[in-house]
Amino acid sequence: MNNACFTTEFGSEIFILNFAYEDIKEAVPLIDECARQVRQRPEGSVKTLTIVEKGKFDLALVDKLKDLTKGNSPYVNKAAVVGIKGLYKVVITAISIFSKRDFKLFDCKEEAINYLLQD
Repeated sequence: MNNACFTTEFGSEIFILNFAYEDIKEAVPLIDECARQVRQRPEGSVKTLTIVEKGKFDLALVDKLKDLTKGNSPYVNKAAVVGIKGLYKVVITAISIFSKRDFKLFDCKEEAINYLLQD
């Protein structure tokens, strides 16, 4: 599943969750795969990059994302999000508040990766 996987950037491992789906039903397997892979890692060791290329979000999907971020919280030490515009910023803020996690928003993938790689 290429849209939910670990990759190596400049020698550091980053988990990429890429919401590049046509049908909202495609998002659930991505979220489940993210949870499965991230929660196998040591606590506090994972850097995540979420890319919102396209795709819609409904209330059920937002709830699923809240559960994901809260459940992944012990494992993630840094999180960046790319491609959030308009009302989706409100969604990310709600998810951030619910999960008690901080997500840094970026306009491009390169900026987000640079942030994740900084100590």
